[in-house]
Amino acid sequence: MGETVENILEIKNLHVHYVTEDIVVKAVNGVNLEIKKGDSLGIVGETGAGKTTTALSIIQLIPDPPGIIVDGEILYKGKNLIHNTEKENKQLRGNGISMIFQDSMTALNPIMRVGEQLTEAVMTHKKVGKKEAKRQVIELLETVGVKADRYSDYPHQFSGGMKQRVLITMALLCNPELLIADEPTTALDVTIQAQVLELMKQLREQYSMSLILISHDLGVVAQTCNRVAIMYAGEIVEIGTVQEVYTNPKHPYTMGLFESIPKLEEDKELLYQIEGSMANPAALPTGCFFHPRCKYKEDICETISPAWQGEAHLCKCHFQVRDEVKA
Repeated sequence: MGETVENILEIKNLHVHYVTEDIVVKAVNGVNLEIKKGDSLGIVGETGAGKTTTALSIIQLIPDPPGIIVDGEILYKGKNLIHNTEKENKQLRGNGISMIFQDSMTALNPIMRVGEQLTEAVMTHKKVGKKEAKRQVIELLETVGVKADRYSDYPHQFSGGMKQRVLITMALLCNPELLIADEPTTALDVTIQAQVLELMKQLREQYSMSLILISHDLGVVAQTCNRVAIMYAGEIVEIGTVQEVYTNPKHPYTMGLFESIPKLEEDKELLYQIEGSMANPAALPTGCFFHPRCKYKEDICETISPAWQGEAHLCKCHFQVRDEVKA
């Protein structure tokens, strides 16, 4: 029972479909996740793996229509968010759970001064006057490295890295207990990326927040998180500590991701790539979703969906990956 209290967020058997007249896209297929207070979890996978849909489900922002949560529970501090009213969701976003959205270039209102956008958010959630809200905004902007004299600037006057800092400020204004960052460094150059990741790490420790970081970059997750979940075709296929998964990947898909990373000590003309392309969520294969691309598949993989194997380091595969497989 104590375990449940310890988890700030639990996702149980989450299924999300996008339904149109012609097709049903099965974006998320039975995701199970637990986030403890102060925990940091990276979710890694290719484009189309269902990472963003999972995040939008948590903050109840699935576009409806066509998105539908068809099954599962999302428990935040024991309360199932799926049954929330819109008023409860608005209260939750910002105060309990905040999200840094993928594209910093379009996430801010272009015709409103940056400081005003942030001040409005504080006044809405914290019920404080404009003067106090502005003071809090300027203080937090300076914490993330944006000078107070930028308060009255418009979004187009900020660089990509500075816009990202503004979005981090917006996400942190109401001291959320859980921060979801969706590809927070995608549009940034490597130097700025490192600064933003370091900043997020510091702020997470400073505010004792839990973090879900969504990325397709294994390096970014290693730098920022203590646990990692590998996602493929709407499923988590492997989960464990960053150390365990990175040093001893067990799922063939995870192994393929690591093999495709260029290594400084190897002189290769061609990089390794996983054969085929991501499973089509509108026509998922039977059995293990990864089997059409898996070089280790056997007959059972084509017909039966694998169960979880392992204890702390879990892998969704019919076979404990053998030493000869890794060779």
